[in-house]
Amino acid sequence: MAVASTSLVSQLSGPKSVSYSPNFSGLRRSCSKLDNSQSFSATKYLFENLHSHLRLSSTRKGSRGVVAMAGTGKFFVGGNWKCNGTKDSISKLVSDLNAAKLEPDVDVVVAPPFVYIDQVKSSLADRVEISGQNSWVGKGGAFTGEISVEQLKDIGCKWVILGHSERRHIIGEDDKFIGKKAAYALNGGLGVIACIGELLEEREAGKTFDVCFQQLKAYADSVPSWDNIVIAYEPVWAIGTGKVATPQQAQEVHAALRDWLRKNVSGEIASKTRIIYGGSVNGGNSAELAKQEDIDGFLVGGASLKGPEFAIIVNSVTSKKVAA
Repeated sequence: MAVASTSLVSQLSGPKSVSYSPNFSGLRRSCSKLDNSQSFSATKYLFENLHSHLRLSSTRKGSRGVVAMAGTGKFFVGGNWKCNGTKDSISKLVSDLNAAKLEPDVDVVVAPPFVYIDQVKSSLADRVEISGQNSWVGKGGAFTGEISVEQLKDIGCKWVILGHSERRHIIGEDDKFIGKKAAYALNGGLGVIACIGELLEEREAGKTFDVCFQQLKAYADSVPSWDNIVIAYEPVWAIGTGKVATPQQAQEVHAALRDWLRKNVSGEIASKTRIIYGGSVNGGNSAELAKQEDIDGFLVGGASLKGPEFAIIVNSVTSKKVAA
């Protein structure tokens, strides 16, 4: 990492005229004591200037294009088909995906309904990997309606989506149970797309960070390693509603999640763990969202059922590329 200049570090005290009033866009109610604290303003002033200095320095290191990502992982786009599709419609979707030109520097994953996984696996180009939409907390057995990690692997899946809000708030899965499911999946050799996100009333109450950190901690308390985890931040109020967090709102939460990983797991994990956004992502808004430093990709719902539009979202990685 670049080293801050002496002149910048000397600004620790910050100019007394600088005032800072944090605007968390409904994420957490501000604390008046901190808002009025001169030391807090000074620290924030230093951080913003240091961050700007480091980013500027990093873009001067060479003449080749670079990807402006806070994380070091490859851009990741997942398509969650949920409980949608027929043999015919999925055949058409697979055909569209096979015909699409996808940027090479993106990990692309789709999650069909369980009954169509074999159809998709046998017809979809190897360029796109397959995910399950859910898995059981342990080895298979007398668990009617569930599917095991072993079965997903047997049929060719590389990933599984866990902790999705529909599993949390409709099926009733809690944080601890989801953490155990993630641990079993990872130990069984699947990558985990670990979903987190707040309800509308939680955002309006200023509890977004509290809720997301609690859900993230449940994963951290259980998983054996972070090597094969992608975090998907999906504000529940934006899933399937047509509403989408602004790029700034999404970036604010993603940056906070990365900072939580840095403080509670490790700096290395914070850097390499991909944090993707989900919530009414489509071909029209993906480019602007992708420009945000801490957004490392997307988990897409409805738009992933439209091959050409899903390809646009995958290719939004080009919006992240900047000339050095």
